[in-house]
Amino acid sequence: MTSRPTGRRGGTATLVALSALPLLVLGVFFVLPVAGMVGRGFFPGGRLDLTGVLDVLGRPRVHRVLWFTLWSSGVATLVTVVLGLPVTFVLHRLRLPGRRVLRAFVLMPFVMPTVVVGVAFRTLLASSGPLGMLHLDGTPAAIVAAMVFFNLAVVVRTVGALWEGLDRRREEAAAVLGASPAQVFRTVTLPALMPGIVAAASVVFLFCATSFGVVLTLGGLRYATVETEIYLLTTQLLDLRAAAALSVLQLLVVSVLLYAAQRSRSGREQALGRAAARDAARPPRRRDAGLLAVTAVVLALVAAPIVALVVRSLHVDGSWSLGNYRSLGAVGSGDAALVPVTAALANSWRVAVDATLLAMLLGVLVALAVSRRPRAHAVRRAVGLLDAVFMLPLGVSAVTLGFGFLITLDRPPLDLRGSVLLVPIAQALVALPLVVRTLAPALRSVDPRQRQAAATLGASPARVLLTVDLPLMWRPLLAATGFAFAVSLGEFGATSFLARPDRPTLPVLIYQLISRPDPSSFGTALAASVVLGLLTVAVMGLVERLRLGSVGAF
Repeated sequence: MTSRPTGRRGGTATLVALSALPLLVLGVFFVLPVAGMVGRGFFPGGRLDLTGVLDVLGRPRVHRVLWFTLWSSGVATLVTVVLGLPVTFVLHRLRLPGRRVLRAFVLMPFVMPTVVVGVAFRTLLASSGPLGMLHLDGTPAAIVAAMVFFNLAVVVRTVGALWEGLDRRREEAAAVLGASPAQVFRTVTLPALMPGIVAAASVVFLFCATSFGVVLTLGGLRYATVETEIYLLTTQLLDLRAAAALSVLQLLVVSVLLYAAQRSRSGREQALGRAAARDAARPPRRRDAGLLAVTAVVLALVAAPIVALVVRSLHVDGSWSLGNYRSLGAVGSGDAALVPVTAALANSWRVAVDATLLAMLLGVLVALAVSRRPRAHAVRRAVGLLDAVFMLPLGVSAVTLGFGFLITLDRPPLDLRGSVLLVPIAQALVALPLVVRTLAPALRSVDPRQRQAAATLGASPARVLLTVDLPLMWRPLLAATGFAFAVSLGEFGATSFLARPDRPTLPVLIYQLISRPDPSSFGTALAASVVLGLLTVAVMGLVERLRLGSVGAF
């Protein structure tokens, strides 16, 4: 009679113990700054005033910003899915030489800092660039193309993980019954892939709608999304009411997307659980020629901005030179480059290490909590709510978070404006949802009966963790660490507010350099972008060797 309540109390106590520290950090460094930012807009003078917010949402410019955000993100999502599905089939269902290398190549744009992606497309589409004759520089088409470039890996990895696990016998049975390849795909394969496609599309739309560095670099202030508009309203116009209104609207929309992605992810995990555990790849056939051609074109389009960036960084005054790279150690003139690029890179490295350590500490605790399978219905609901709560940083603009830090963490006992910990904490919160999404699926795959057997034999919870979970978790742990480190290196939104002028991170310094009119600063920005891109890609290359689909974890 007493075993069941004891089990419930034990499950609740474990959940509380695991989530206490992450919830405290989230409350102080996420809820408080965001609430402070929203409060400045909704409670001017200490009283609730919704009329001003409604006036903001009725502005013609706000309507244009909302419309541009919706249609650009929607078009980019559609194009990404349409191009991503053929590439996914080729890289996950066909047995090709160098398939792993090609997968890593497709992943590369996703881990590149958004500022680097923007610089690469500016280099490609500028009037002097390889595609300058298209006159796309500074147009919405350039922004959409960069979004597709950045998010293609989401579709390939998310849908690919599901496609690889599908049992081919159902497709073969349909073909034996006379169905054409198109009918087999439409009636058998596509329904099985739909949870992964919906999850990927939700995440792609989310990343497009909250894209900051790409839009700011390519669109400037002419083409603004909600994210860049919040940046403009807070930094240049000081219109906190309008920024708060847009932040709340963005949070509501993104929360719906996160919910859709979570529901689709559950369906995808169930489908993977039912899938056959065998390699579904087969040799290419003649009918695959069209898909192979589409994949080749997409890979060429992915390579184009990267090649243009590297080649242009090696040109100075029309001739081949390493001058741009030699300037990385020099101090620029004016206020835009107070420190050399090498110093900014060293600062980025130190900040990323601190942010990664914090993100991993919190992420492991959260993943252990949300991967539990309690029997009690109330505890299961609490686990689901906890999982959703720690995805909220994905739903709030990094700009909102960064500015919220400045206006709320400015009084004792939380006066952190001059603290060197402010930037690592902000970057850790940005990386935290990705760490949880990398670790939680791996923890859920552990058979709970193994933990129960170890506990029955007298093992303590810590020993169960070391003997049962850790042997299966070391690869995901290393992968999550690399992913958090790469994300921290390239973070730009919150860091653009918080980095001190004398201690900028490399993404912040790159944006300062490309904002200057002189060619030498732009050349230095190109070289710095190549260095930062190579560093993040090298880190994620190690992750890829662990054979863990980090993006697929969504």
